[in-house]
Amino acid sequence: MANSSKKKRLYQRKIVWVLAVIVAFVFLNNSSFLTRQAWHADERPLLLAHRGLAQTFPMEGITGETNTARRIYEPEHPYLENTIPSMEAAFLAGADIVELDVQRTKDGQLAVFHDAELGYRTEAKGSVKDYTMQELKTLDAGYGYTADQGVTYPFRGKGIGLIPSLDEVLSHFPERSFLIHIKSNDPQDGALLAEYLKKMADGSDSTSDADFSGSNSASEADESSSADRLARICVYGGNEPIAILKEELPNLRVMSRATTKKAFISYIALGWTGYIPPSMKNAFFYLPLRYARFLWGWPHRFIQRIKAAGSIFVIVAGDGAWSEGFDTVEDLQQIPKNYAGGIWTNRIDRIAPMF
Repeated sequence: MANSSKKKRLYQRKIVWVLAVIVAFVFLNNSSFLTRQAWHADERPLLLAHRGLAQTFPMEGITGETNTARRIYEPEHPYLENTIPSMEAAFLAGADIVELDVQRTKDGQLAVFHDAELGYRTEAKGSVKDYTMQELKTLDAGYGYTADQGVTYPFRGKGIGLIPSLDEVLSHFPERSFLIHIKSNDPQDGALLAEYLKKMADGSDSTSDADFSGSNSASEADESSSADRLARICVYGGNEPIAILKEELPNLRVMSRATTKKAFISYIALGWTGYIPPSMKNAFFYLPLRYARFLWGWPHRFIQRIKAAGSIFVIVAGDGAWSEGFDTVEDLQQIPKNYAGGIWTNRIDRIAPMF
């Protein structure tokens, strides 16, 4: 009886030691204390400017049908979202990536415009898909903006010709990085964007005498240039168009609800070991800070793993439903010290100087 009791206690001690070792492993393997990022305060985060430098508005009560152009704050700058001047201003302010929205036009082009319906921001009726790109160029992109419920319209007449095509934007900024938002769940939009991006990459300037990282043939130079160009593009949107894009361009960083769910379920299950699932490699993700705090290795160890996997991770404010960003100095106080991942902002002019 004594021997049996002694064996039982020994067994229990072994179980305790095994559990202690597992807990210690999980803690040390996911602690940010010893990561490189924790000791480099000069390594600033990646700054993502939502729609360039845009007019902002209160987020309270926002729905999918809200006309946000009719509820802007009193303007502090002259720029309109999704226009080339607003993107120039965002990059000049310090943005690393600019987010933009695309809609398919009647003539099969991709217009850079937020709403499917034109009536919120322009003087036109109907949707983007009812107009050709040339017709969209005649509209006033600032027509509907008001900060006083329609008493005055400070941008009316100032946005004529400012709706660009995606081709215009990427041609204007050949060396810049963009996050493209497909504003639908239509697979045709994914196919159209895939076709365009393939042509864009194939049309890259690969005939110069620049050194293409040791490439010793014209074909190697072409491949290097194309890969570099696509590496500066990320795309997110509905499950169906993103699935088409990923099939057509496997190396493109993309995100949809489906890809995010698959990646983070896998990571929550196995990330404590340091394992990065294939679904988290060479991808783009954004996640509200309130949820990111629960990821294994958050913040520095997780960001280190994401970067090693060739992916980009961006935190957003709020619950992630309506593109809330870190838009004030006070907002930045929520972010972990020495954070080196991405930050989503609607006011790059306010946030970039802090870094």
